Amino acid sequence: MAQSDSNVFVRSLRFVWDAVNFSRRLVLNGLFVFLVVVLVIGAFAGGASLQDRTALVLTPQGSLVEQYSIDPGSRALGQLTGDEIVEVQVRDVVRGIDAAATDARIERLVIRPDQLASAGMVSLREVGAALQRFKAAGKQIVAYADGMDQRGYYLAAHADEIYLHPGGAVLLEGLGRYRAYYREGLQDKLGVKVHLFRVGEFKSFAEPYILDAPSDAAREADLFWMGDVWRRYLQDIAGLRNLDADTLQAAIDGIDEEIAAVEGDLAKLALKQGLVDELKTLDEFRAMMIDRGVADEDGSTFQQIDLDGYLSFVDRENLPFDARPQVAVIVAQGGITDGEQPQGSVGGVSTSALIRRAREDDDVHALVLRVDSPGGGVFPSEQIRREVELTKAAGKPVVVSMANVAASGGYWISMNADEIFADPSTITGSIGIFGLWLTGEETLAKVGARVDGVGTTAIAGAFDPMRPMNPIVGKVLQSVIESGYRDFIGKVAAAREKPLDEIDGVARGRVWSGAQASERGLVDRLGGLQEAVASAAERAGLEKDGFGTRYVEEEPSPFESFLANLSRNATAQSLASSLGLPAALGANNAHLQRLQAELAQMAAPVRGTPIRAVAHCFCELD
Repeated sequence: MAQSDSNVFVRSLRFVWDAVNFSRRLVLNGLFVFLVVVLVIGAFAGGASLQDRTALVLTPQGSLVEQYSIDPGSRALGQLTGDEIVEVQVRDVVRGIDAAATDARIERLVIRPDQLASAGMVSLREVGAALQRFKAAGKQIVAYADGMDQRGYYLAAHADEIYLHPGGAVLLEGLGRYRAYYREGLQDKLGVKVHLFRVGEFKSFAEPYILDAPSDAAREADLFWMGDVWRRYLQDIAGLRNLDADTLQAAIDGIDEEIAAVEGDLAKLALKQGLVDELKTLDEFRAMMIDRGVADEDGSTFQQIDLDGYLSFVDRENLPFDARPQVAVIVAQGGITDGEQPQGSVGGVSTSALIRRAREDDDVHALVLRVDSPGGGVFPSEQIRREVELTKAAGKPVVVSMANVAASGGYWISMNADEIFADPSTITGSIGIFGLWLTGEETLAKVGARVDGVGTTAIAGAFDPMRPMNPIVGKVLQSVIESGYRDFIGKVAAAREKPLDEIDGVARGRVWSGAQASERGLVDRLGGLQEAVASAAERAGLEKDGFGTRYVEEEPSPFESFLANLSRNATAQSLASSLGLPAALGANNAHLQRLQAELAQMAAPVRGTPIRAVAHCFCELD
């Protein structure tokens, strides 16, 4: 090919590429501008108005969490497109209920718990306390469901009246902790050698890799704390429904006979047991609510507003800036891993940065660390604990509020606070350290492969998982774990001002309920987030009504804030949905993605070292 022909060919390819690139940018930019125009029109087209005699309808969907695990932009796009909202924050539910309690326009509250998929016991109790405050304000709560599990029923039990669909059911089954055990498959069938290093006979996180069933110590400890949490659940709903807790327990244990007595009609069984007041279809329930209140514009149901819609009114009507001294709240939710982590998880660097930000803010006079974590890496836990210590040294009180779980590394980041609050049903403790090392030399041998060679030192290549465990490495790992445990209980003893032997006696990896931990001196007071905030304010010398509460977390971008505001606008949501805009990718897999990321973080080598200690508790309950 001649040089001139070659140049023409190259120029032609470049022209085609530039044309394709220009077309791509033109289409994408055009779609973006069109989207913005549509959403702006929706924003200014108005939304639902809040009328007198309105019912606030509380329909928590997906998981009840302390903090969203997906970014604001993805969450807002999901709302705009009508995609399922998979998470709701406890703080938003509580804030909406408390605002409605004193709002003359809200006549009553209706709970629809059908779509609540996941919630910790403490989260349920926080919402339950808000519902009790609503009732104390003299307003009625009514619950309706097509069917309820024990999470949804806990919320419904706070209602003055509970209605169930005639084809529905209420399922109370108790608490259980069952895990898959892999020893036979890993060791006998695949030939994987599992080397566990731990301190504490109750530190059972890694037992599935070395046993075929739970150890006696694990069974004893699990049943002890779960029994306490379950008894409290039964006592709560029995007190709310004027029932007997022992009778409820007996009915659950004898459910086969109970169901046979009503000829398999689960709704009739719930009515017979006093769990619900009446069986009604949804249209019958709506007709009853119209009679009690007022009908909506088309007369098809009662006048109502959902939580998001109501909070948009509350936010617009309140002052955007609070000039009073602030108590900062920082959420530490999820597994504790190294480095920068997104909102909804705990990173040694990112969570430490939030604490520093609160410490260096002159408007913040005290800090509440809201912990909902089963733990994770020791090093990032220590990074966060140190920031708590520095904040106290700077003269700002730090109070920890334990949510559903604050165990192992979750306790590590909590122990140096001026005061630790826990709900009686919080899962905490698990003060222990473990390390796990798997080698596959026998697995390779099963397929006729070997790993061999030479090294210049006794430990060169010793951390290769395809080689047999070097006895020197085994001693190193056990020494690291024992050192980590001594460090852990030593810091707890110093922080709690107790003898080392006393702390060791309640540590050793054992899990406790919040009430049990209080009896053993691991927490200071029983109470929820509101009590913790009040204590922090008092420690900072702030008057009871003379301070505000501010969540310190990752700031959304201006565009994310724009989308979030629009997502609460009914007209904008309708317009966006009608256009078929794409939903937020991956939102429905947020929990799975977070779990995978945490496991990958804990398994990855850090700072060039192939080994590290982990303080994690497999003790979360939904």
